[in-house]
Amino acid sequence: MTALSHVKIMRVKSSQAKRGAFLRWLRNTHGWVGLWGAGLGLLFGATGFLLNHKHIMQLPVAKMEQSQAELALPVPHPADADALARWLQSAMTIKQAPFRIVTEPAKTITWGDVDVKQPALWKVDFHNPQHAIMAEYWVGNHFVSVKRQDSGALDFITRLHKGLGMGVGWVLLADSLAGALILLSITGVLLWTKMRGSRLVMAGLCGTSLGLAVLFTLQSM
Repeated sequence: MTALSHVKIMRVKSSQAKRGAFLRWLRNTHGWVGLWGAGLGLLFGATGFLLNHKHIMQLPVAKMEQSQAELALPVPHPADADALARWLQSAMTIKQAPFRIVTEPAKTITWGDVDVKQPALWKVDFHNPQHAIMAEYWVGNHFVSVKRQDSGALDFITRLHKGLGMGVGWVLLADSLAGALILLSITGVLLWTKMRGSRLVMAGLCGTSLGLAVLFTLQSM
């Protein structure tokens, strides 16, 4: 065996050893990420299944206990909808940020045969898994109408599944599931190819074709 042949064999063995080490690391990563994704997938999958089949399974319909009140506004009145939201948070000891703030400008509407000037309307909603607080204020009034809805068990699951009123931590937790699924797909494809050239090319072509199909589908919507 010549020295040149020996060098080539050593290079091949070194390359195979590096590929084997990378594949072992990839397999371990795939397994741990799969465990994390399986736990979150079980949570979101079970709640999603219950919500999707609640009528077929004859699950008890979510019961919302409602209460309504009229709150006197301070003087001077809040200058805008954001100021109203801040006042509601302070007056009602609401910890979460507003889920939605909607402003409708003043407009003229037809009431029977008469044109009536309707004042501007501000709506502020607060949500968390346990309850929802919805406020309506017709600009010019001295009070704001506030409605509170307390969630039943099924509605609690619905809000939890949709992330209504949840904090940044819950959003990041849900995002980690999406990230885990993406990473599982990538590592799964790489494990299937075993880092071999022909299989990598095939996987690349399939991934590119799928990506272009999704892109064209989104553009046509």
